[in-house]
Amino acid sequence: MSIVGPDPTPLPRYPRGTLLLVGLAAATVTAIGMSSIRGILAPVLLTLVLSICAHPVRVRLEKRGVPHGLATGSVILVVFALLSGFFYVVIVAISQFVSMLPNYAAEIHDLGLSLSEFLNTIGIGDAQIQAMTEGFTPSRFVPYLTGFLGSFFGIVGFLVIVLTMLILMSSDASYAHTILGQLSQRRPGLVDALKTFAANVRRYMVVTTVLGLAQGLLNTIALWILQVPAALLWGLLAFLCSFIPNIGYFFAITPPIVFGYLVGGWPTVIAVIIVYGVINGGVQSIIQPKAVGSAVSLNQTITFFSVLFWAVVIGPIGAILAIPLTLLARTFLVDSDPDIAWVRPAFGPTTETRRLLKAADVADKNARKSKAPKPPDPTPANPPEPRRTA
Repeated sequence: MSIVGPDPTPLPRYPRGTLLLVGLAAATVTAIGMSSIRGILAPVLLTLVLSICAHPVRVRLEKRGVPHGLATGSVILVVFALLSGFFYVVIVAISQFVSMLPNYAAEIHDLGLSLSEFLNTIGIGDAQIQAMTEGFTPSRFVPYLTGFLGSFFGIVGFLVIVLTMLILMSSDASYAHTILGQLSQRRPGLVDALKTFAANVRRYMVVTTVLGLAQGLLNTIALWILQVPAALLWGLLAFLCSFIPNIGYFFAITPPIVFGYLVGGWPTVIAVIIVYGVINGGVQSIIQPKAVGSAVSLNQTITFFSVLFWAVVIGPIGAILAIPLTLLARTFLVDSDPDIAWVRPAFGPTTETRRLLKAADVADKNARKSKAPKPPDPTPANPPEPRRTA
C-alpha cells in the first residue's frame, strides 16, 4: 500500500490583468454598497474621526487621576456640544439667508439677463440660455436651501446616530491599548499601521480645524466690512471647504463673489478675490502644509480623486472626510501588508521618495557642470613685454 504525497505541481497563477479586473469589480461593488447605506455610514465615519481626535484628551484626563467613566463622559459631552453648536449656527445662518434672499430678487434677475447676453455673444442658443437663466430667481433658490436645511443639517437622526456612536466608540476606546497589544502578537504590521493612521489623522484634523476656524473668522469679518450679504454663512462655508483639498477654495469663494457683485459691483468682487486669495490661499498653501508635515503623504492626483470618490459614495461628509477615509483605506490595503508595502510610494511623495528625488536632482546638476565646456582664459599664456624707451 503506497501513500500518495502532496502534489508538487504549483497552483496556476492568474494573469495580472484578471486580478486587476477582479479587484476593480470588488471595489465597485463595495462602493455601491456603501453608497446605498450612506444615511448611516456618513455619521458613523464622522464619529470615528471625531473619536480618534478626542482619544488623547480622554487619556490625559485619566493620567491626571480622573475616573475612566467621568473622563469618557466629559469628552463625549464636549465633542457633541461643539458639533451641535456648529450645526445650530449653520441652521441660523441659512435661515437668515433664506429670509433676506427675496430682497435681492431684482439684482439677481438683472444678473441673469447680463449672463444671458454674454452667453448669446459667444454663440450659445436661446433655449439653453433660457434654461440657465430661469434658475436666477429667489423662488428657485429658496426650495433648494430649505430642502438642504431639512434633509441634512436639520435632521435629528443624524445627531442621534453621532451621539450614540460617540458614546459607544469612546467607551470601547478604553480597551484600545489592550486590543492592540493582543493584535501585535499576530499582526504587528497592522498594529503599527493603525497607530500611524491615528496619529496622522489626528494631526491633520486638528490642524485643519484650527486653521479653518481662523479662515472662516477672518473671511466673515472681511465680508462684513465689504457689506456682502450673509457674511456669517460664507464664513462657515469657508471653514467647511478648508477640509476639501484642491477644489474647496473655489466652492468657498463663488457665493461671496456673486453677492458681492450684487451689492457693490466689480470693485467688491475684486476685493473679495484679494481677501480670499491672501487669507485662504496663504493658509492652505503656506501654513497648513508646514503644520501638517508628512501626516498626509498623498499625491495630488489621488487627493483630488478621493474628494470626488467619497463625495459620490457618502455625500458631502465624504468630501470633508476624503483625506482621513483615503488614509484609512490605504492603511488596511497597503500599509498593513508587508507583501504589498512596496507600492506605497506610488500613493504619495513620502520622505524617502523626496530624498531620492533631491539626490537625483543634485546628481544631474553636478553632471551638467562636469560636461560644460570651460570658458577660455582671458589672460594670454605669454604676455608681451613692455617696450623700453631710450
